[in-house]
Amino acid sequence: MIYFITGGQRSGKSAFAQKLAKKLSPKPVYLATSRVWDENHRERIKRHQADRDSSWRTIEEEKYISKHLLAGEVVVLDCVTLWLTNFFTDTNFNLAEALALAKKEFTNFLNQNFTLIAISNELGMGLHAESEGGRNFVDLQGWMNQFIAEKADEVFFMVSGQPLKVK
Repeated sequence: MIYFITGGQRSGKSAFAQKLAKKLSPKPVYLATSRVWDENHRERIKRHQADRDSSWRTIEEEKYISKHLLAGEVVVLDCVTLWLTNFFTDTNFNLAEALALAKKEFTNFLNQNFTLIAISNELGMGLHAESEGGRNFVDLQGWMNQFIAEKADEVFFMVSGQPLKVK
């Protein structure tokens, strides 16, 4: 089963995903994909960590999520956006290469039998990015979101902490 949760910043995605995971398993796995970019980002990570109790098992993995054996687990992947950022920066902001690598890795990841709750951001609904790199990343995110949503059994769009079922 694949659940895909998308929405804007601070829309309640992580809280909804964590609540769903705890309904599905007493001991879910939290697959954290973020690099620590700066002190502000480190503080955001600490807030996310504080939201989870000791029943969670945390795995930190910046890119190669498929290398972790998670059969039979309930896994919260948080988040696709930061995971894509790692591919985008590591390919020197090459949109096509980053998308191909991310799709391949995500497909390999799904070759296991587990329940996935994937969290992502919906980026293209606000201001137009000022830089070419920013616009390319919005495109990358949009195409990857479509790729994941197509594979998902259920898709939710978060608005002001409320889940809207899309699929």
